[in-house]
Amino acid sequence: MRVLVTGGAGFVGTNLIKRLLKDGHKVASMDNYSTGYKENEQEGCNYINCNLEDLNQPTLFDKELFNILDGVDTIFHMAALARIQPSIVNPTTAINNNFDSTLNVLEWARKNNIPVVFAGSSSFHHGLWGSPYAWSKHAGEQLCKLYSNVYDLPTSICRFYNVYGPHQLESGTYATVLGIFEKQHREGKPLTVTGDGEQRRDFTHIDDIVDGIVKCHEAMHGAVDMRYAGEIFELGRGVNFSIKEIAEMFGGEIEYIPKRPGEYDVTLCDYSKANDVLGWTPTKNIQDYIRGVIG
Repeated sequence: MRVLVTGGAGFVGTNLIKRLLKDGHKVASMDNYSTGYKENEQEGCNYINCNLEDLNQPTLFDKELFNILDGVDTIFHMAALARIQPSIVNPTTAINNNFDSTLNVLEWARKNNIPVVFAGSSSFHHGLWGSPYAWSKHAGEQLCKLYSNVYDLPTSICRFYNVYGPHQLESGTYATVLGIFEKQHREGKPLTVTGDGEQRRDFTHIDDIVDGIVKCHEAMHGAVDMRYAGEIFELGRGVNFSIKEIAEMFGGEIEYIPKRPGEYDVTLCDYSKANDVLGWTPTKNIQDYIRGVIG
């Protein structure tokens, strides 16, 4: 199949593209490289540097790029500014990017009758009004449901829980907790834990997340009886650990810093629907991953 991955130079997108290429798909990526990197690009994938907000402007792409996108069978919409704290600092940027890009992807998909797999977020469970990021991702989910209901566009929503693994960001505004800890451990620095460290997270390996995304894709193309157009699948390990416990697994000194705005106390996934409908079960755990990191 020919597939398009938005955000293909980012953390989730890069790992997804690796899997899709391995599975024999022809893959194209759209990314504006705001949080993605050129060094993440994979051989065999066509990369298009653009803003998704401009997707439906007919003058944006030349003929060559339109040829790359012609005949796409599925869009994996992974692109987003995917952190709570930056969205609180810059709400307009987060909402414009996450909402407008999703609307444009869905509208383009509607015009071309292309199924969409959408990257949702577990932040929904902590209140829509907790952060602009949580609101923007929930709004994206609602857009998927709208387009499925009104236009019969096949969509599938995957909610991710605290993803970690290869290609995660280790520094900067959009770095992950595990990425930060890995970098600090490698450099022999104290691990910085926010608040008292008792906030609990359901850490899920990127390979398991990618497997869930792929199973959603297969479902929309007939691998299972897809009765859930526009429905949501929670993708998480189903086990959580405190941030302090994770830091202690790395060993060494811990430095406590003030809790950040918008931080919630607990994430914990119930993946029973993904298991029942898609046959998805996570297979990797955070303890083995950290043991591999620290040697």
